[in-house]
Amino acid sequence: MSQPPNIDGVLIQWGDRLFYPGNRVVKSSPQPKVSALAARQRAAAIRERIEATVVRRAPQVMVKVTGGGRGMKAIAAHFRYISKNGRLEIEDERGQTVRGKESLRELADDWRFGGSLIEDMSDRREAFNVILSMPRGTDPLTVQWAAREFARTELADHKYVMVLHDHQANPHVHISVRAESKHGKRLNPRKTDLHRWRETFAEKLRERGVEAEATRQATRGNSRNYDPLWRIKAREEGRLRKEGANTKSGARAQTTRAEAMQAWTRIGRALAESGDPDNLRLAASLRRFIMEAPATGKAIGLDASEASPGRGEPTVTRDAPRGLDRSGTGTN
Repeated sequence: MSQPPNIDGVLIQWGDRLFYPGNRVVKSSPQPKVSALAARQRAAAIRERIEATVVRRAPQVMVKVTGGGRGMKAIAAHFRYISKNGRLEIEDERGQTVRGKESLRELADDWRFGGSLIEDMSDRREAFNVILSMPRGTDPLTVQWAAREFARTELADHKYVMVLHDHQANPHVHISVRAESKHGKRLNPRKTDLHRWRETFAEKLRERGVEAEATRQATRGNSRNYDPLWRIKAREEGRLRKEGANTKSGARAQTTRAEAMQAWTRIGRALAESGDPDNLRLAASLRRFIMEAPATGKAIGLDASEASPGRGEPTVTRDAPRGLDRSGTGTN
């Protein structure tokens, strides 16, 4: 009679790949051992994320870098855009709020001279524009609070301003952050930073009782491309000549989805073979989740039904190079 699988070990090994892609195993001698208590806590945290993703289908946060100003002229124009030319309240890193065209001019001067001089035009990005968003129905003031706490955590030592937009379907907050910190260090967000930013934003929302998750697209079987802000503006103004691709179809994106499929299958099989009623129920929910995410199966040439836990393990194609899909800077 075969031994039941070590569920905690499977959750940690494969769940880390699904929910914490920035983690990389570095071989060293000797390998530090994780205590039994720490392992149980880690497995419990991953199990909670699995249930939030596949059972409760928790709303997903969106954090997206939409560009940034190469010079003060572009930065000031973005201030006007996010504040509707001064009609909306704009809040800075000190929590002070201003409104009106004259206040925007004073804000621009503060950024221009508050550190290294920012010329009207620059060869480098002097600010980054970030959007933090939640699905329709989320309380806008809670989104604003979570965005404020996010900025205090992730953008400390930088000048930034934020504006809440609650007049559209999805409540969202625009943040413009000065690239140079007060200590001269420059911000340069990468994919791993964006994933951490999503985790932080989701955590702040949960602190206010809003269920929110920051699961990667590949983990959810999605492959959507999000439009950059310039494309959104051009579409609104009727200037967009050509629509971009709606989905990510590159080799790296397909490989990432295939690896997620492999991880889900390993977890689902372990849950199904454990014999524990709670694990069996979670395995059934996981199977439904996979069947409803055909992009995951297609990534490795399978139908969703063939990719269900307990029906054989998919083989991940290694033809494509490993790595992150860099087709966009937004994550959701």
